[in-house]
Amino acid sequence: MKNNNFRKSGLAIAMMAAMGASAGANAAIELYNEDGTSFSVDGYFNAFYVNRDDKQKDVRDSRIKMGFLPNTIGFNFSKEMGDLTLGGRSSFWTTINDSLEVGKATDTAIDVRQFYATVDGDFGQVLIGKDFGLYARSNIFLDEILMGFGSPGLAAGGVSFGNIRAGYPYPTPSAQITYRSPDMSGLKVAVGVLDPADTVTGSDDENAAPRFESEITYSANLNDVALTGWVNGRYQSAENGTTTVDSTGLGYGIKASVAGLTLAASGFTSKGDNPVLAVNAPIQEEDADGFLVQGSYAFGSNRVVISYGETDADPNGLGPAGLGDFETESTTIGLFHDVNSNFKLVAEYNMFEQERKSDGTKQEDANTLALGAVVMF
Repeated sequence: MKNNNFRKSGLAIAMMAAMGASAGANAAIELYNEDGTSFSVDGYFNAFYVNRDDKQKDVRDSRIKMGFLPNTIGFNFSKEMGDLTLGGRSSFWTTINDSLEVGKATDTAIDVRQFYATVDGDFGQVLIGKDFGLYARSNIFLDEILMGFGSPGLAAGGVSFGNIRAGYPYPTPSAQITYRSPDMSGLKVAVGVLDPADTVTGSDDENAAPRFESEITYSANLNDVALTGWVNGRYQSAENGTTTVDSTGLGYGIKASVAGLTLAASGFTSKGDNPVLAVNAPIQEEDADGFLVQGSYAFGSNRVVISYGETDADPNGLGPAGLGDFETESTTIGLFHDVNSNFKLVAEYNMFEQERKSDGTKQEDANTLALGAVVMF
């Protein structure tokens, strides 16, 4: 069965990165497979007890929250038609932290992050629809704490931030047309045109060209050392009246595993780009950069992770609330225990600090203990 549309999806990559190669066989439940047509469903569910010591506000807060990955259900389609395989994926990412908000006792926010079709052949794959971006894609999907909690994010609810804003930006899901090459002895190339992000001035933007993103990855096994390296980037130019804003970003990283030991390092640098979320990204011609270093060791059904990340973003002219005016540090120590291939227990301790660069004011200083469980199929 050529179920390439799921195998190459963001959620599948996330699961395989966090669980190892065996996750590919357990990542979806096949409901139909006959005469070259298949249909499968995958799901991801998690919840964490979170105890946050906010030193900045002198407040201790206990919550039951989602982790870095939201709760998700996905549907995958595949049909062989001659030399081509037509596929599709739709995934729905939901929050479990909205029932106590004012006026939302039974509401549930549903975020459609993937809704696309694929055409696979000897030439590679063409994807049309909505999917995660290519810029910073491997930085986040190969994060060792992807199925954990990381930095706390907003205190009110929603997902945690993992290492977003402390090591890499978020590859915001966008409408796109993307080509992926076949595997060329470990080398893979992806290039895409994506719907442009708005500048800070919004509706008066003039986009003569779409946003361009690409990623090159290479994987090899050298003397029992599994190596993965990647480089990705984005470019966009937008005009608003007499102002032209050029947005550029470059992401990169390398990951090496031998026996149970994994070492990883990644980073990014950007200009005119919001270093947290790519949406509304090209704000002003100002710079940001960050890095993430991680080490993990797996023994039996356990994996211990140590992670440290930083992001340094220049002021973006939006005042004290501006997302492009901060320095951050995030340190995470985590223990992941596989009860079986579909059930994982997680214990994490995170130390996060953020200060405003423009005046040195400390904005956040919090230590967070997160104890959670993950169920997937």
